[in-house]
Amino acid sequence: MEIEDLERKTGEPDFWNDREKAERVFQQINKKRAYIDPWREIKEQFEEAQGLFELALEEGEESLSAEIEGKLAGIRKKVDELRSIELLSERFDYNDAFLTIHSGAGGTEACDWVSMLYRMYSRWCENRSYKYELLDLLEAEGGIKSVTIQVSGAYAYGYLKGESGIHRLVRISPFDSAKRRHTSFASVHASPVIEEDIEVDIKPEDIRIDTYRASGAGGQHVNKTDSAVRVTHLETGLVVQCQNERSQHKNKATAMKVLKSRLYELYQEEKEKEHQEHSQEKKDIAWGNQIRSYVFHPYNMVKDHRTGHQTGNVQAVMDGGVDDFIEAFLKWRVSEK
Repeated sequence: MEIEDLERKTGEPDFWNDREKAERVFQQINKKRAYIDPWREIKEQFEEAQGLFELALEEGEESLSAEIEGKLAGIRKKVDELRSIELLSERFDYNDAFLTIHSGAGGTEACDWVSMLYRMYSRWCENRSYKYELLDLLEAEGGIKSVTIQVSGAYAYGYLKGESGIHRLVRISPFDSAKRRHTSFASVHASPVIEEDIEVDIKPEDIRIDTYRASGAGGQHVNKTDSAVRVTHLETGLVVQCQNERSQHKNKATAMKVLKSRLYELYQEEKEKEHQEHSQEKKDIAWGNQIRSYVFHPYNMVKDHRTGHQTGNVQAVMDGGVDDFIEAFLKWRVSEK
């Protein structure tokens, strides 16, 4: 349905009688606007640059050349960004995302590595003006055992889906008095936040729900109530947990939302087993299964083993500069298909 037809729907007298349906219409409008409006803006900027160019020719104003070149450079940059969005055409690419990071082989080192990755993705969100909300965090000696966040912004899942897999770190350990080189592993998993109805039937007898006292920030209240919730899907073994809210009811609702998302994705993977990239999450978080390596010693390099894309600017990557890796993955995935 065209955006004009959707916008006309919002003016119908009974539009707000079904609030959920109305909200879905607005989601569709926002999705289409996120695609159309930037191209309209580029068209306007190009017409403005064209006008300046014609004025410069008529008046012989060479001083306008720098301004024109600046406008054209901005247009080129925006076009490059929109071309990457053209690669995001799958059903839930536009949606928000759940992002979970688990520590793997490497003990204390691996927990510190999770903390570093959490910071990297947090910075990435900030760089893109995406909002992120901490849903669950399990601390451990040296860092974080596991962490789950919800990333909100246009195409969040589409961009993050390629980050799913094993991430390997090679560095001189800050925890080793002998200053030896250590290798650590962590798994990253992205799944879409699915607001619309999907065919995932979760019966009460299919899950086990455990409550426990939350840890970390939250003051005395957190330590005195069993507000944290852990939900285990018995058939698949999937486990999700949430301790962000002080209300057990809200934590349970969020955990069920995450579980529904993970189950939907799992069922989709089973239907598409021929796609090798979907098997990454099922591999051991250890040697030989990594999708990307981050080497701090004896040289500086971040390399994606699927696409071959690499950079020597490790610090920029750890500060959230992963867009080049994301774009390389999206292009690689299209070519693989």
